[in-house]
Amino acid sequence: MTESWVNSAERIGADLHLELSGPGGRRAALTRALREAVRSGRLAPGTRLPPYRSLAADLGVARNTVADAYAELVAEGWLTARQGSGTRVAERAGPPRDTVRTPVEVPPRARGPVHDLRQGAPDASAFPRAAWAASYRRALQAAPSEAFGPGDPAGRRELRETLTEYLARARGVRTEPDRIVICSGFAHALRLLFGRGVRDGPGTGGVVRGPLGVEAYGLGFHRELLTAAGVRTVPLPLDEHGARVDALGRERAVLLTPAHQFPTGGPLHPERRAAVIDWARARGAVVLEDDYDGEFRYDRRPVGALQGLDPERVIHIGSVSKSLSPALRLGWMVLPQRYVEPVLAAKGEREGWASVLDQLALADFVACGSYDRHVRRMRQRYRRRRDRLVAALAARAPHIEVTGIAAGLHAVLRLPPGTERSTVKAAVWQGVALDGLAAFRHPRSPTDAGDGLVVGYAAPAEHVYGAALEALCGVLPPE
Repeated sequence: MTESWVNSAERIGADLHLELSGPGGRRAALTRALREAVRSGRLAPGTRLPPYRSLAADLGVARNTVADAYAELVAEGWLTARQGSGTRVAERAGPPRDTVRTPVEVPPRARGPVHDLRQGAPDASAFPRAAWAASYRRALQAAPSEAFGPGDPAGRRELRETLTEYLARARGVRTEPDRIVICSGFAHALRLLFGRGVRDGPGTGGVVRGPLGVEAYGLGFHRELLTAAGVRTVPLPLDEHGARVDALGRERAVLLTPAHQFPTGGPLHPERRAAVIDWARARGAVVLEDDYDGEFRYDRRPVGALQGLDPERVIHIGSVSKSLSPALRLGWMVLPQRYVEPVLAAKGEREGWASVLDQLALADFVACGSYDRHVRRMRQRYRRRRDRLVAALAARAPHIEVTGIAAGLHAVLRLPPGTERSTVKAAVWQGVALDGLAAFRHPRSPTDAGDGLVVGYAAPAEHVYGAALEALCGVLPPE
């Protein structure tokens, strides 16, 4: 016998499925089903059960069958019955003693960080909820009916047109809407360019072919992604002027962070910007420009996008992960004309990654000026945080040099030789999440930047930032 019942919200406030099966008749089956619902938590302590008559009618059984099942569970302690209050799940009802596990004391380091000073994340508490909601509503109301169908793999035209104007104004990018392809972020862009797009598998090749020159220090996640796509990466030396592009040889492409080298800081020197374009022209190669935090600069003039020097030799890649939130999963590629169709072919016939409604909302958010206002506000906030970090180190650890602070969302703290590993370990134990500089070094790097910490000052909420700085200073090595 198998029957089931789904109650209505009017009876106990939520839907509940009861499976009546097994031997012993309907009363036994109902008793087992209710007992299991309480044990599993589907019926929480204090939940009021339906009256006998209602449940009996739903199940098509006699009222006495329901009454007997309730009475048995009351006697066992699973339910309580009081006049005027009905039958409810007992407050102390829970799994049998032999299934209760004794809580295990978890050391502080295993509970997750108390203070998050990792690089790459903006202040999540500062997301402009009201302005974003207003843009989302306007975009939703103005959206044509076809926007709710399969999405264009290039991205919504409204967003591509808005980005064309914004990137030209704010970053010096020269393009047009038909040369912009929307993606879900930088990692997605790499997958599309190097053969791990929606339709691609390992070893299928890609729009851009290796070997690929990369900076000696960068995100290990990106290197792993490229390796998985079968791309050989060749590390370029770094110095105070950025990547040594004169070391480029037979590579087919190069990946750079020219506005703000990640993670060591500083823009690519103007002579090297021109030199890498000359190299790309001479070799028929392409430059991938990771413009990951180009909006945030503090003590220097804005550095325009490298793409503006030669739109046919540079693929400009950006996103809102740092400026708004990584949760939005929205980015863009500004492509040379010859790469547009191959990238769209790799992406597939329909948009499968970036929400069309989020694209429309972002288009409105940028067009109405909310994006500019948010970036200006956050630029001021992050500059104040950077200044507080520098001041705290000057007062508590003046022997620690701070570099890479003219722009971006992180700083590099130079440590005494041989102290990086122990400092990172001490930080973990004290609940401070941060990264050691060595974690970003290419395995075959010709550059050794020495011991250091990469400290993000954007992620902590404003009210806990002071405590985070105090904890950071507490784990730094002495002079």
